[in-house]
Amino acid sequence: MGLLAGEPLLLIGAILLVLYFAQPLLVPLALAITLNFLLAPAVSLLEKIHIPRAPAVGIVVIAACCIVGSIGWVVTEQLIGVAEELPSYRANIRGKIVAAHEPSEGSLRQTIQALEEIGQEVFSGASVPAGSHPDRTPANAGDPREVKPTLVEIVPPSGNQFYAMRDVMLRALRPLGTGVIVMVFTIYMLVKREDLRNRLMLLAGMGHISLMSRALGDASSRISQYLVLQFLVNAAYGVLFGLALFAIHVPNATLWGVIAGLLRIIPYVGTAMGCVFPLAFALAVFVTWWPPLLVLAIFLVLELITANFVEPWLYGSRTGISSLALLATAIFWTVLWGWPGLVLSTPLTVCLIVMGRYVPQLSFLHILLGDEAELAPAARFYERILALDRSEARSIANRFLAEHSLLDLYDSVLIPALTLAEEDRHKGSLDDAKSRFLFLSTSELVAELSEYKQPDATSDNNALEGKPGEPQDRCAVICVPAAADDRADELTTMMIAQLLEQRAHHTLLLSPTSVSTEVLSKLAEEPRTVICISALPPFAFSATRTLCQTIRKQLPYNRILIGLWNAADDERKQVAQFGSGRPDAVLNSLGGVLEQIGEWDLPQPEHEVVGDGPDEAATADLQDFGYTR
Repeated sequence: MGLLAGEPLLLIGAILLVLYFAQPLLVPLALAITLNFLLAPAVSLLEKIHIPRAPAVGIVVIAACCIVGSIGWVVTEQLIGVAEELPSYRANIRGKIVAAHEPSEGSLRQTIQALEEIGQEVFSGASVPAGSHPDRTPANAGDPREVKPTLVEIVPPSGNQFYAMRDVMLRALRPLGTGVIVMVFTIYMLVKREDLRNRLMLLAGMGHISLMSRALGDASSRISQYLVLQFLVNAAYGVLFGLALFAIHVPNATLWGVIAGLLRIIPYVGTAMGCVFPLAFALAVFVTWWPPLLVLAIFLVLELITANFVEPWLYGSRTGISSLALLATAIFWTVLWGWPGLVLSTPLTVCLIVMGRYVPQLSFLHILLGDEAELAPAARFYERILALDRSEARSIANRFLAEHSLLDLYDSVLIPALTLAEEDRHKGSLDDAKSRFLFLSTSELVAELSEYKQPDATSDNNALEGKPGEPQDRCAVICVPAAADDRADELTTMMIAQLLEQRAHHTLLLSPTSVSTEVLSKLAEEPRTVICISALPPFAFSATRTLCQTIRKQLPYNRILIGLWNAADDERKQVAQFGSGRPDAVLNSLGGVLEQIGEWDLPQPEHEVVGDGPDEAATADLQDFGYTR
């Protein structure tokens, strides 16, 4: 057992080792896949105007190389200009550093000196003259800034020049080689898209073609749309930032706009770095503090608008990554692959989320990393009840009811919550105190909703008024819980009776122990009366079957309907499972029960009508049991 429990950890460890040691191959491959998702929409657009695949790929790749080359040329040229101009700003930089670190004439400095003098006087017991300090160096002792540093020049031996040149060439050739590999992978993927897709289908197996097709389509759509929109947003951001810097006369505004747009590709870190460089340059260039403050203000305004309005509106849920997961995965991929991992963190995480969505064994990835972390209303209602927070549970029900009908509230929230409670109760994980609190809170909520009217329930009003040709006196329904002393069955019986009464049906709630021969003999005189048995799984079939057979023996002509709420089996198969005393219908939802009773609430064929209806004595006897027509 210990070995089996350790298998997932061993698998994760093996995957991490492969990702780390295969970095020289996997990083170019991941970059190529990302570029493929970015360029594939452009290739598809050219193919739609009847340009063959190979020329379309060539046009798109050449255009992309031209754009990258132009940006690189602009950045390189302006970086050289900045490097040449920086020495002329040395005095300005030194003045700002001195002003920031030595405010000798400021009130703060004088206050600090006064506190130090008071402290010396208190602890030494001697008076220290104002303005003097025993540990201070006299003012005429010389300023350390006047001491000129000694310049030391390191001259490498002549024999090491070859090795130094080799190191420089290797450092230059390594990124160039990586770029060539990435370009080759990208072109191959763009040209052979169908071939790669078919290979993935073969790896998945013939039985998983539909699943793999949906997964590939989802990943391609999410990543492609995200990368294209991110490219457009970052480009617009860089243009606006550069124009704003040009308007306040910051030198090399084009360079800072390009850098800000490019660095926004890197999550979190890149955005801050895009402001640091122009801010530092503005501090070095300008004598006053206003231009740097304007640079910071421009950055904050643009970033607030982009991050809080533009990106949520454009991106929406296209990536499906939660903010916390995006930060965690950015750190993970950076530790694993360095700067390339930080750039690729978002596309790689989207791939993991798609795998978790379509591969059951990896569903934890979708739960941990995805943005769909909200519990269903039924689960939230049940969780608040378990926490003994009745007010919040009611708030959940009220918020749901504000957007849905009362029928949806019962079918989608309360009955599923009761089902969860029944499952936990039978497992022994729900104690008696919380069980009583759940049933009491739910019964009070259902009782409060007995007079509830949906504000825009036009369909319900039409149902109450009846359609042309339908009888206005609707059939009566006897609602019976399947098991005696089962609060869950009683609550669901209250719900169905309440909904039937709102639809002008006469209803009567009977307990299983009240279903006696005398009562059933009276009900047999009214064949239109429907018997509705309410049962909540699990372990509800046996009691329901016994009660149904008992009723069927006495009421051979009445309709018997069983509400087996949230059951997973097919409704037709469930009818057959009841044997000879089978009901007329078994339904799994309140909506289905109401619809079925509505279909039965039509004029009965003549051969199904037994007698002329109950006589006055029979009606009086039924009223003694609480039955009303």
